[in-house]
This record gives sequence, C-alpha cells and structure tokens, in this order.
Amino acid sequence: MTIRVLLADDQALLRSAFRVLVDSEPDMEVVGEASDGAEAVRLAGERRPDVVLMDIRMPGTDGLTATRLICADPALAQIRVVILTTFEVDDYVVQSLRAGASGFLGKGSEPQELLNAIRIAADGEALLSPAATKGLIARFLAQSEADDLRDPARSERLGTLTGREREVLVQVAGGHSNDEIAERLQVSPLTVKTHVNRAMAKLGARDRAQLVVIAYESGLVRPRVG
Repeated sequence: MTIRVLLADDQALLRSAFRVLVDSEPDMEVVGEASDGAEAVRLAGERRPDVVLMDIRMPGTDGLTATRLICADPALAQIRVVILTTFEVDDYVVQSLRAGASGFLGKGSEPQELLNAIRIAADGEALLSPAATKGLIARFLAQSEADDLRDPARSERLGTLTGREREVLVQVAGGHSNDEIAERLQVSPLTVKTHVNRAMAKLGARDRAQLVVIAYESGLVRPRVG
C-alpha cells in the first residue's frame, strides 16, 4: 500500500526537498502541497492523505490551528498529522499533541528519521523525537501543581483501565517504545501493543501521542524533581 503524503510548509524550497525525499520511496507519494494552514485543511479534505507533514509557523492559519481543524473533523479521522518544525520547544510540543498531532519532529532530523516518522504515523502509531518527549515531560512537570492541569473526566476514565494497562500507560508516557516496555515488564511486544490499543479505546485517544497527554493531564504520571 502506498502512503499518501500532504506537505504543508510556507517555504517552497523545503517543500521541494521533502517532495523529492518522499517520492523517492517506493511505498510513498506526495499528493499535494500547501503553503499555509488554510490550504492544508482544504487539501486534506480533497486529497485525503494518510499523513500530513505540517509546519507550525505559517502565514494566516498556522500549523497548530490547521492540525486542530483536521483532527477535529470526523470525516478526516484516518489522517495523521506529523508536526515538522525548527522550533522544538516545550510549548509547541504540548500544543501540537493537544491539537491532535500524532508526532513531532525537528527539521534538523535525518532524512531516514522523517521517513520512519511517516511510516509510523501511517501505521497508527506515534513518533516523538527524544528532545520533544523530554520537553513534554518537563512542561508537565513545571505545571504539575497547576489547578487547570488535571482533566477530571480523564481522571475518572483511568478507572476503566486494568492494572497492567495502567502500567503500560505509565511507560508510554515515559517515551518508551513497545520493545522497551516489553523488556521492562517482561512480556511480548505484541502484548504491549494490545494493552496500548485497549488503553486508547478506553480513554478515547486517537493514538499513542494522545495517551502521553492523557497520562499527565489525568495526574497518573507526575515525575519527581531531580
């Protein structure tokens, strides 16, 4: 199956470079290019890509708003958004995931990392670069005592998880892969994936990235200082 990719970036030179990279892969094709967020939303509806590579800073409708609009549309539920930006900072990581993005990658990443991110997102998983994951954890740590951080509805929904599903969710929030979690919990990667999928279904998360947000917003994970 060919992965259909939509490029959204206000820099034509970067879009051209991404197109060459993506189109060089036998299992991928670029189905459209957008120079701003509004065009990205329109093309997402018209072309129905599997994955959108979305820049954050664009004129007019920015990438965060475009991501939110795409992910909130039930008709576009199959589309996954990977945020690609030079600004790999905490605020953007949190806002991107809350907007519904399935991944977050710095533009300084290696070409193979980008291609892997597209495949992972298309497969329904999520990809956060190590820097983004650490930034996300640091952001929630800084806000852990804020009154508006916890989501009571999500906290209550945690009660539907089994003990093992909660264990796996904690590991996911720590930025660990299925293989790493399997080794830590001494189970098979397939078992971990099953627990992750069940946790997503019970918590109403569209993907693994959303599980990270829920784990912190619900108060399940509260990393210690130092």
